[in-house]
Amino acid sequence: MVGDKASGAITAKDLHAVLSRIAAVMQEGAAELNAADGALGDGDLGITVSRGFAEAAAVDLPDDLGMAFMECAKAMQRVSSSSYGTLLATAAMSAAKALKGRTALEAGEVPALIEGALAAMMARGKGSLGDKTVLDIFDAMARAMQDAPADELYRRGLSAAQATLEEFKGKPNKLGRARMFGEGSIGLYDPGQLALVRIAEAMRG
Repeated sequence: MVGDKASGAITAKDLHAVLSRIAAVMQEGAAELNAADGALGDGDLGITVSRGFAEAAAVDLPDDLGMAFMECAKAMQRVSSSSYGTLLATAAMSAAKALKGRTALEAGEVPALIEGALAAMMARGKGSLGDKTVLDIFDAMARAMQDAPADELYRRGLSAAQATLEEFKGKPNKLGRARMFGEGSIGLYDPGQLALVRIAEAMRG
């Protein structure tokens, strides 16, 4: 999903543009993510995400979207060995596989790409829906975007992501380091969910 371009064909050039926007927003918002992560984890998520997208945005992407997403995955892996960086790379590799040999992506294909990324991340990280992780955000976005008109895809996906973040704020974390806080994680944003929502917000043109 590439913000305002969600209503038309998306190319590698559009992907590079959105990566640059995300990189800029993540740089500015790193402190917010570090603070959220500090309450439930290591406190370095903002650094992880900002470095990952800065690296991806610096890559000269090929026209082949499959190869372009694979380059994004490699960029994430180069600068982050964290579980979050691995999940983002896994999502990019899922898209790379689905788009191999393609130079354009139609808006209506975006929900299927998100579903594919969700399945790949669940297989890689062994997480489940309801654990209060990025998986819940991806699932909500995919469901909200199903059968939506092309010009409504981004708005519906973003709205679902934001609503899910707020919904899970009132629930305990059940996976990863944050699960050790148990009931103490209720009332706090999951850092990974918050990061994904900020990424989605940054896709606006």
